[in-house]
Amino acid sequence: MTTRNATRGPLLAIGAACLLAGVGGAQAQQTTLTIGTVNNQDMIRMQRLTPEFEKANPDIKVTWVTLEENILRQRITTDIATKGGQFDIMTIGNYEVPIWSQKEWLAPLENLGADYDVDDLLPPIRNALSTDGKLYAAPFYGESVFTIYRKDLMEKAGLTMPEQPTFDFLMEAAAKLNDPSTGVYGICLRGKPGWGENMAFIGDLARSYGGNYFDANWKPQFDSDAWKTAVGNYVKVMQAYGPPGAAGNGFTENLALFAQGKCGLWVDATANGSFVANPKESTVADKVGFTQAPCGIENCPNGGANWLWSWSLAIPASSQKKDAAEKFIAWATDKKYQELVASRDGWSNVPPGSRTSLYQNEKYMSTTPFAAETLRAINAADPSKGPDKPYVGLQFAAIPEFAGIGTAVGQLIASALAGTTSVDQALSAAQAQATRDMTRAGYIK
Repeated sequence: MTTRNATRGPLLAIGAACLLAGVGGAQAQQTTLTIGTVNNQDMIRMQRLTPEFEKANPDIKVTWVTLEENILRQRITTDIATKGGQFDIMTIGNYEVPIWSQKEWLAPLENLGADYDVDDLLPPIRNALSTDGKLYAAPFYGESVFTIYRKDLMEKAGLTMPEQPTFDFLMEAAAKLNDPSTGVYGICLRGKPGWGENMAFIGDLARSYGGNYFDANWKPQFDSDAWKTAVGNYVKVMQAYGPPGAAGNGFTENLALFAQGKCGLWVDATANGSFVANPKESTVADKVGFTQAPCGIENCPNGGANWLWSWSLAIPASSQKKDAAEKFIAWATDKKYQELVASRDGWSNVPPGSRTSLYQNEKYMSTTPFAAETLRAINAADPSKGPDKPYVGLQFAAIPEFAGIGTAVGQLIASALAGTTSVDQALSAAQAQATRDMTRAGYIK
């Protein structure tokens, strides 16, 4: 009896030690999440705040791959299509979600937590990121488009910005604001080729002149009068009053130019507001005004000059780290994250355009000069199909072929902007290219 007890004691001690070591080993193990993201200011801020997430979730380590917009799209598209597994979380938009979810490339977000409040997401953004009622990406921020302008330069030129400007008015204003001798250019618009770069603006502008990407029978419309007028005016005003090298300037480059006081006018994403109006980011923060995006012709056909976009976080369906990935996505897109940003950088720097509650917050609305215009533009954006528009989307067409077509057409228009070809030649080539691609894909019989 004594012998059995004596033997059992050391065995229990050894077993307990092994159990404790096992528990300690489990605690020491970390799940590493690799996130592919775009190099804009909101996402850079999120990276800066990520240690707060890691502190609350010591079993999860986050690493970032930050890329220029066009390169990001190429990398994540290749990775998810080939199930490469390079990324555990991808930064994508409402172009990819309906296409990739139907291909079953994305995991639905079903465990974001009881207090996440999916119903608080702005309806246009939530709908754009859902398929059959399931959310496949959570919006980090949402955006439409508006006109940003220098109030001081407009006043000096004797101009008053209309609530709903026309593109003709912006062209006239650009001529009066242009003063290269002082480093100020009349207007800055996207010129860098890409379906989500220059084509986001140009496609939206063409729509405000009455054009779409395709007609009801999927025939491309790049040789239509609406496209010829829109692209002709865009090239004309940018060559005369835009900054040098405009064909290489995208969202990021124009943001830097405007923040440095080098642009009189800029038409671009509503998400820019928190940067151009922030004295820490912009040298002209106290001189900035915001109004609606320009219409090409009176009454703004095709639903107005709005676009709809959301940089959002999604999980590849092949991911083996879905639980950890959903934890991070919930943290980064929740109301509490907005409060964290506000506590560090002020309410006007909170990522905009994703949650209804933000626009019911007096602190945000009273300190954010672009908030009301952002909400108006997002709520006015209707990307649904129509009798003469067989696709979902405003500044893009939500079909797999559009990425290739949009990028190819964007390169042709960038060549016209750079002066190496004419607008008519560029659009004729665009029409031929798009027609071949749509015929090959079976849209045109």
